[in-house]
Amino acid sequence: MTDFTSKIFLYFVIVLSAVIHEYSHAFMANELGDDTAREMGRLSLNPIRHIDIMGTVLVPLFLMFTSGIFIGWAKPVPFNPLKLKGPKDELKVALAGPASNLAIAVIMSGLFFVMKAVIYNSAIVIAPFVALIIQVNISLALFNLIPVPPLDGSRLIGVVLPFEWTRRFERLGILGIVIALWIGMMVIPYAASFVFYIVTGFGRLFS
Repeated sequence: MTDFTSKIFLYFVIVLSAVIHEYSHAFMANELGDDTAREMGRLSLNPIRHIDIMGTVLVPLFLMFTSGIFIGWAKPVPFNPLKLKGPKDELKVALAGPASNLAIAVIMSGLFFVMKAVIYNSAIVIAPFVALIIQVNISLALFNLIPVPPLDGSRLIGVVLPFEWTRRFERLGILGIVIALWIGMMVIPYAASFVFYIVTGFGRLFS
């Protein structure tokens, strides 16, 4: 696989994983009584419903082919906390996204080991592709769990810290994004490799 096709494959893996992530937010919110996302057409696995032209197409593709890094975002799923059934439901909606990515990582890991047991040669051929899917979804889950607004993990702040601290975190604005990006570049790769090992038993990407 050439460098170009590798990047294109990586791009589509990230986008589709992000779509499932956003769909999971919408699904959980709808299950807990908030139909806002469903009414706005976001309870869908159709990528077009979740794509942000700038954040999902232009910025990530430009950076991938110029610097080799990926920075992007999908349209956030809208929800109305006043429609939710319980006080902790907002946290459940937030965690549904990262949980879906971890579920993908576990399922794809299981699929690889089944194929390896049944059709060894085929498993070796597709191993790098499966590994990439696992790695991407682990990284997406961990990144979104960073407890900094506007990421999903920021919802944890309201559970473990007093209301005053929660309000302070919500005012971080662009600083929160900078902090998240720094953690994403300096910490998440190592944390993702550790989780990758736990999920697959491999200390690095399949070879």
